[in-house]
Amino acid sequence: MAKEPSAKNAPLVGILMGSDSDFDIMKEAAIVLDEFGIAFEISVISAHRTPQDLEEYASSAIGRGLKVIIAGAGGAAHLPGVTAAMTVLPVIGVPIFNSKLSGQDALFAIVQMPAGIPVATVGIDNARNAALLAVQILALSSEPLMAAILEFRKKIAEASRLKTGKIREKLYAKS
Repeated sequence: MAKEPSAKNAPLVGILMGSDSDFDIMKEAAIVLDEFGIAFEISVISAHRTPQDLEEYASSAIGRGLKVIIAGAGGAAHLPGVTAAMTVLPVIGVPIFNSKLSGQDALFAIVQMPAGIPVATVGIDNARNAALLAVQILALSSEPLMAAILEFRKKIAEASRLKTGKIREKLYAKS
């Protein structure tokens, strides 16, 4: 997994979560970023319990070199929206599943941001897609990263095509 960022390898993506209980979901974003060689930082910051910490984090993000922030939250899920209100960087929200409302409360809280403060939103618990969206955003200004994301897309397309062949083999083998 990722190494602690150094000055030479300054993080481009910030991964935030409102609680350490969100880590099992949010670590998927870290894994994807690591696969693409993108330096990131990861923090637990609560929009409700530590709002001053969130304000400091978000307002200093550009100065620290971040380009994108991925924020995961469950329940009231204010973390992505409050983060977006405090920075002009793209913020990608990851709604986290909870047992009470199956993550729908988090999804609605993140996706229904007021006009002027956008938050890109992925599916419930889909931190992998959040990281892939971050990679695509970063690839707009990096030819090597664009080549890497295009190669990734080719690989998943080929994997899908192989599945078609396997299913057909199973179907016709039973005939």
